[in-house]
Amino acid sequence: MTDTTAEGADTLTRLEQEGEIAADYLEGLLDIADLDGDIDMDVEADRAAVSIVSDVESRDLQKLVGRDGEVLEALQELTRLAVHRETGDRSRLMLDIAGYRARKRDELTELGNRTAEEVKRTGEPVKLRPMTPFERKVVHDAVAAAGLRSESEGEEPQRCVVVLP
Repeated sequence: MTDTTAEGADTLTRLEQEGEIAADYLEGLLDIADLDGDIDMDVEADRAAVSIVSDVESRDLQKLVGRDGEVLEALQELTRLAVHRETGDRSRLMLDIAGYRARKRDELTELGNRTAEEVKRTGEPVKLRPMTPFERKVVHDAVAAAGLRSESEGEEPQRCVVVLP
């Protein structure tokens, strides 16, 4: 096995371990809150991805998303802290609940594409509304895929994406 292959296997094992720790933490949280949901784990783009899903359309899981994903963001941070406590390493784990992030990713990709087209058409930069780091990353990726550049400006929580010609 080459060094690169061994490194990749070590990284995958570490990310799978992060997912396991996160799943245990979230299972405990669901039990305490008396909520139904299944935990799915995966590794996407060099980070552990954990999702809480339900077979039925559950208002309970929507409570864990909160308004504009605020509760989801907080739960993600708590889950990352739980992983950090166990491993000693900073986690970039991504949490999704009831498909919220997946839907949001689709909407933001479309926003990035539309904005890139507008900037190409007008030649003028466009400043978007303030966004979370997750939201900005999705928009930056969509703009780059459309062949333009973008940058973030401002301070949290008012940090926003500017799409440049």
